[in-house]
Amino acid sequence: MNTSPRILVVEDDRTVRTVVNDYLSGQGFSVTAVDNGSEVLARFAAERPALVVLDRMLPGLSGDEVCRALRATSDVPIIMLTALDAVPDRIAGLESGADDYLAKPFALKELKLRIEALLRRSRQAGAAPSEFGLGPFRVDPARRHIRRDGVPIPLTTREYELFLYLLNNPGRTISRDEILREVWQWQFGDPSTVTVHIRRLREKIEEDPRFPVHLKTEWGSGYRFDLRGGEG
Repeated sequence: MNTSPRILVVEDDRTVRTVVNDYLSGQGFSVTAVDNGSEVLARFAAERPALVVLDRMLPGLSGDEVCRALRATSDVPIIMLTALDAVPDRIAGLESGADDYLAKPFALKELKLRIEALLRRSRQAGAAPSEFGLGPFRVDPARRHIRRDGVPIPLTTREYELFLYLLNNPGRTISRDEILREVWQWQFGDPSTVTVHIRRLREKIEEDPRFPVHLKTEWGSGYRFDLRGGEG
């Protein structure tokens, strides 16, 4: 029985698709590669991959549309590939639900490392501690679930890791650079990645994201998480 992680690669450029498919297969992954967004949902339902590598610029359904459709039913890790390296384009990909992104051209080894990091975090649930509570939130590490007042909060892999890091550092102002190091395990990167994920978290945990009571912005410094939801 093949126990290699299944990776679904969605890329319309034949050369890129073939190179990524061959490289990841050679690194021990089981790879399914498709060339358009319309085919993704059926393949995803049939094969249940451990991770999706998704080109943003696709014929038919765009990568953003595919990402949103996957997010409606799954928290599978998604790495977005984009030929558009401008900050607004990267932000748009992250806001559609991607956990990570790589701008083309990219190094195959970096793609592999990003895949391994996301898969490693997904597998950590096997040795997870028991459930525990933090303020109004309850964390179930075994299933990587977080509930607020008993209501489950739907989180992607990256959102879960970010939220857990914030929960474990209540009342402390945390810079975006520190979040990139500790949550993304990047020594350098685009801070807007953190900004987008903070915004997505607020939409899920705050009653009114425009006026957050838990996840505060400390202008010029970073973010502060208040378990009690107090003022300030």
